[in-house]
Amino acid sequence: MSTGTESVDLVGDETVNNVARAALFAALTGAFAYVSFPYPLSPAPVTLQVLGVFLAGVLLGPVWGGAAMVLYLTAGAVGAPVFSGGEAGIGSLVGPTAGYLWSYPLATGAVGALVHGRTVGPLDRVSVGRLLGACTVGVCVIYAVGVTGLMAVLGLSLPNAVVTGAVVFLPAEALKLAAAVGIVRSDRLTAA
Repeated sequence: MSTGTESVDLVGDETVNNVARAALFAALTGAFAYVSFPYPLSPAPVTLQVLGVFLAGVLLGPVWGGAAMVLYLTAGAVGAPVFSGGEAGIGSLVGPTAGYLWSYPLATGAVGALVHGRTVGPLDRVSVGRLLGACTVGVCVIYAVGVTGLMAVLGLSLPNAVVTGAVVFLPAEALKLAAAVGIVRSDRLTAA
């Protein structure tokens, strides 16, 4: 009787690396949620979570970036304090900011698809204009779902929801977009 064992790879290295990266970006988005402050012009706070959405889409692509955001939402739903201001639980996923949260996998997928297409490739071949355009589409997805959520949960009219749930945040989103492009274009990241 032989007692020797052979090594069997149940999952390939690429999948393990992608799962680890998705977990990293889920955690990073959760950390960005702690940079949060109330905004008197809106029922939603200003946070850095959208920067995590941009980076996950650009750096992981549509599939694994979207998976990172699903993991982020799952972690928050089961009690990890990863939503704005350290909130957690299902209540955050049905409250006034639920639309924004639910939009993250969609927005990340859109950003990743517009930057990379089907295959994630080197970022040095992606133009700044393409990065800006992809992240702008991501913002539009986030606002479309977020504004819809505000209308559904708070009963706001469409014009009121658009102003308080989107328009007032445009300057902050522009800064996050610029930060995402700066990070992606940094020498340390493109040299790797």
